[in-house]
Amino acid sequence: MLGWALTFLVVALIAGALGFGGIAGASAGMAQIIFVLFLILFAIAMVARAVRGKPPL
Repeated sequence: MLGWALTFLVVALIAGALGFGGIAGASAGMAQIIFVLFLILFAIAMVARAVRGKPPL
């Protein structure tokens, strides 16, 4: 999932450099949403791991 966020970030940067404002904005927005989703799922996984008695990474 983090790979998708990075992919959309790269697309946004390239589109912004080439002057495609709408595509850059949409890609940046999607990258932000996917990154936040990744962080939330990561936090849930760490809490679940700690509840099971295993130390977090």
